[in-house]
Amino acid sequence: MLNTPLLKSICETPGVPGYEQKIRALIIEEITDHVDKVTVDNMGNVTAFKKGKKDKKVMIAAHMDEIGFMVNHIDEHGFLRFIPLGGFDPKTLTAQRVVVHGKKDIIGVMGSKPFHMMNAEDRNKVVPLQDYFIDLGMKKKDVEKIVRLGDTVTRERELIEMGDCVNCKSLDNRVSVYILIEALKELKNTPYDVYAVFTVQEEVGIRGAQAATLNIQPFFGIGLDTTIAFDVPGAKDQEVCTRIGAGTAIKVMDSSAICDYRMVAFMKETAAKHKIKFQLEMLTAGGTDTASLQRMTPGGSISGAISIPTRHIHQVIEMCSKADIRSSIDLLKACLTDLDKFDWKF
Repeated sequence: MLNTPLLKSICETPGVPGYEQKIRALIIEEITDHVDKVTVDNMGNVTAFKKGKKDKKVMIAAHMDEIGFMVNHIDEHGFLRFIPLGGFDPKTLTAQRVVVHGKKDIIGVMGSKPFHMMNAEDRNKVVPLQDYFIDLGMKKKDVEKIVRLGDTVTRERELIEMGDCVNCKSLDNRVSVYILIEALKELKNTPYDVYAVFTVQEEVGIRGAQAATLNIQPFFGIGLDTTIAFDVPGAKDQEVCTRIGAGTAIKVMDSSAICDYRMVAFMKETAAKHKIKFQLEMLTAGGTDTASLQRMTPGGSISGAISIPTRHIHQVIEMCSKADIRSSIDLLKACLTDLDKFDWKF
């Protein structure tokens, strides 16, 4: 069973790269009573520490930031222009509501040139990102009482349950934040010191994870992030990557990291031992905090990742299987418990 109200709260709490204050506060409140120590570094990464029995460090990273925008212009009619914080497919912005985080939160809508005013050629094109604006339904003088340049903007969409799945904005990567919180609550004794890090600024270049890894210098690293579930009409078999409901995914590689073959073997063996449903992930485009876990420590760390299959990624309708989420919690817990039971020699 999932704590759906907690997942809903985590997904709906705002926190674009560099402005993770509210989601950071929620995380700290949830984990403080379940770990030995909680610290926040200068970048804003939250590290939850659990003492182990042996002298090795294992670091888990789940980024807390979400894609969003920043206001960079207010025109004479009160419409906002913006720049993206993270990667966006422009066609996903059409007809969306957003929340502008000014002196108070206000709702806006994404607008562009009306379809009726487009010529035949433009009607067949995707509206470029720079042609969108945010309409607050207010005059400039009223907008300027609330909104300033540099204010952040997040997408507005609540979490709902759909069949066997949950659906919301920002499941990338708030579902991993939820998984890490729940694993910490359920985790009992561990062989090694556990550093569970909720990282910042992943969506703009895995920046928080770099700083945290340099500080912790782990021997083992485990990334937690979403991955593409391209199990939809039109997908070729070799393009699928992962499927919703087929279990948690053990990362083999992505564009920024080739996971240590020993960690992949360990995760597969652990999943089989504990009867946890899993699939393998090979993602040809896109990277995660796993790359920093692997590289940002002298000599590197033995790193891999647990990935959560997600449809419609980087949209406001991201979808994950509830069973896959539960399997991800179970695999993370089992890996942290069994790390000393594997032969890690080359």
